[in-house]
Formats: sequence, C-alpha cells, structure tokens
Amino acid sequence: MTRLNHATLDQLPSTIESPRGRPLPTVGIVHFGPGAFHRAHQAAYIDAVLGHDPRWGIAAVSMRSKGTVAALAEQDGLYTLAIRDAESSNRVIGAHRRFLGPDDAAETLALLGDPAIRLVTSTVTEKGYCLAADGTLDLSHPDIAQDLAGGGTPRSLVGWLVAGLAARRDAGIVPFVPMPCDNLANNGAKLHAALVAFAKARDAGLADWIDGEVRVPSTMVDSITPASDGALYDSVAEAIGLEDLAAVQRESFAQWVIEDIGAPLGPDLAAVGATITSDVASYEKAKLRILNGAHSTLAYIGLLRGAASVADAMADAALARFVDAMIRDDVIPMLPRTPGFDLDAYRAAVLQRFRNPVIIHRLDQIAQDGSQKLPYRLGDTLIANRRAGRMPTGIVTALGAWVAFLIRRAREGMAIVDPAGDRLLAAAREGTPADVVARLLDAGLGFPAELRDDVAAHSAIADAAERIGRGEWSDVER
Repeated sequence: MTRLNHATLDQLPSTIESPRGRPLPTVGIVHFGPGAFHRAHQAAYIDAVLGHDPRWGIAAVSMRSKGTVAALAEQDGLYTLAIRDAESSNRVIGAHRRFLGPDDAAETLALLGDPAIRLVTSTVTEKGYCLAADGTLDLSHPDIAQDLAGGGTPRSLVGWLVAGLAARRDAGIVPFVPMPCDNLANNGAKLHAALVAFAKARDAGLADWIDGEVRVPSTMVDSITPASDGALYDSVAEAIGLEDLAAVQRESFAQWVIEDIGAPLGPDLAAVGATITSDVASYEKAKLRILNGAHSTLAYIGLLRGAASVADAMADAALARFVDAMIRDDVIPMLPRTPGFDLDAYRAAVLQRFRNPVIIHRLDQIAQDGSQKLPYRLGDTLIANRRAGRMPTGIVTALGAWVAFLIRRAREGMAIVDPAGDRLLAAAREGTPADVVARLLDAGLGFPAELRDDVAAHSAIADAAERIGRGEWSDVER
C-alpha cells in the first residue's frame, strides 16, 4: 500500500480532515519527546493553530533514539490521529517540520538559539526532569552530572534547555518559553527552579539571567492515549486508503491547561481550545480528586463486584450512580471554585469518558500502587470533609473497598502490585477489617497522616470494609 506523505495527500478521501492545500509551516516550536501522547495531544492543538498562523511548525527532538523521528520523517511529518470513542473519526496531522535524533545535536542547539523559536515544550515523563524526591534538581543524577561536566552532547532535558538559553543570552536574544507538558504537579515552577540550579552549578551569571528573564508556565494535560498497535495501523489504512506507520489514537476528550505568565506564549493556543489560567493548581486538584479518585473507586469496587474494565464498571448501574453521587456530594463541595471552570460539567465529562466502549482501561492496572495514590486521590477529600465536620459516606466506602480488596488478595494468596505490596499483604493477612485499618494507619500506608487520630473515620472505613467483605452492597446500591 502507498505510504502517507505530502505527495499522496491528494489521495485521501474527502471526508478525512488534513493539511492538504495548506502552506507548509515554518518552525517556531521545539518539542522534546515526540511520543504518542505529544502527537495525539499538543500537536493536534498546534495543527489547528497552523490553519490560520503558519509560524508554529514543530521540530521534533528525540534525545534517546531515532525511531519515532525517523518514522515521522519518512512520512514528511504527516500521521493520522484516530479518535476512538462512541463516534470515531480520523484526522491527518501536519504540525511537524523537522525531525532530530541523538545524532543531530548541532542542529538541535542551533534551533534552540534561533530567534524564530518562541516555545520549547516537553513530554519526557516525570523521570525525564531528573528531580529528587523533594522536587528539586537531583544534581547527582547520572545525566545531570554528565551534563554539568560538559564537553559533550547534553543527555538531560534540563541540560538541553540551559544550553539553548545560554546560547540566546550570549547572542542577546530573548529567551524562549520552556513549557513542560508532563503531569507533574506545579511542573512549571519545578522546571524553572531546576534550570536555575543547573545553571548555577556552572555559571552564576547565567543562573541569575534565567531566574530573572525566563518564565516557565505550569500546565496540566489530559487525554487517554492507548499505545499504537497493528490493529490501529490496519484500521487507519482502511479508513484513509494509505499506509501510516506513525498513526496514534486517543479518546475524543482533550484538555490542556496552561498558566498565564503575563506574556504571549507564541501560538494562540486559547483560540484552539487550551485553557489559559492563573490557577492551574485548581484544575490539577479537580483532576486528581474527581477523575483519579473516581478511577480508583471504580477499580476496587468494580473488581470486587466482578468487573474487568472501567467501561464494565460503568455498565454496573448501581456502581455508576454511586460514583456520580460520591463526586457530587463528597468531592466537589470540597474543591475551590475557579472562574470559567464548571466542576459539574467536568464531572459529567469524566463519567462520559469512563463509558467509552472503545478504549479498554483494565481495573487491575488502575488498582496498582494504591498505597501511593490513595492518600491524594481519596484521602485528601476525606480530610477536607472531616475538617468541615462531615463524614463523607462515598469516600469512606471507596476506602473501605480498598481495604476489602487487600484482605481478599492477601487471604486468597494473590499478589498485590504496589511498591509496598509485601507490607500490605502482611497487614491484611489476618484479623478483622478494623485490625487491618489500624495496621495500615500505623504503617502510613494508603491513608494521610492526619487521619491517624480520627477514630470515627477509622471505624467508618473498617465498617464499610466489613460489609463489603460480606458481600453487602447497600452503601453502593442505595
């Protein structure tokens, strides 16, 4: 089959949205980490901008391997974004213009020093920022240590950004805007501090310039993006009539929340659906407590009720009603109100996303690492309610389900996938649910420290776990 590229764009069916007939963009953005999420998310926003402003083409930079950029280059940067939802669609994205791998260091550095580059984005996973547990730059990280030693191609994102900023300072060029797009809380402030710390270890003057002149917005990004596979490639080929080995897929929902830094970012992302706000933290908190909290609740209760996926759990009418009520009654009242952010509309959107029949989210995967996730996804909401003098029955039931899940796993000889898995098994292997809750609290597992002296909350969670363990679902099926 003929490959998708600029020469074959005219062969696409007329129903497929694509950049045919659009002038080729110039490069105004450098992106580190052009994996599937970037191509399905940020690049789709930029592609929409290019429909009326061609200055913001993307240079894709891969720091470790050339596979993705080589596949993009073979197709002139074109690829299909397949929306997989109750109503599916396909769209060809044409936002990428340059394709740089590990062997293109000189070209990458030249781009970072080019005045036309205004925005440098990144999706390198949380680990890619080389931060210590306290969120500061880990100067002992091997990549950071090597970059600080100098004399070679940067290995870390921080090393690349500082190298580019140094080149611009030396040339008297205004700095670009670094913008992290990984879901790391307060990511802009953490990256800014990391850049200053790295520069300070080499050049105090550069550190002062970065500290005073470089603005790094915090962001929040969201869209479920399953990995590309042979089934996707076959489906796309059938839909567009061309072979596309760089295709990506995601759900229809996409969210990009960007901190307002008081200066233009370059591309007008607000015009294509991004949210520019002075309060990214409120969006992060809402996502963590509404979306992630509901995800974990569906996982533990759903597994105990025989469901295998999020869509399966949402097909359980009683469980779907329970989760909706928990968000409405226990979570939303404890969240800050942010102008322009409708929490009830967000709740409805989240629940609709969970019903997506096409994207399969396995509950056993979501249930992993509960000891680390639940203090923030559910525990913080419990604390907020308790401070307000309330006992949130939905949150209590969700936490009780986690305890019942641990007890069942431990007593049926099954593994618990969690960094503290062995300690969780030991805590849950014997005794009453109240005993298990006490052991978890003593060990600091799964519950915020503030709950340690809240006897009423301990009792409520243990009671819920006991009822669930007996197969009594009155709290859910109300």
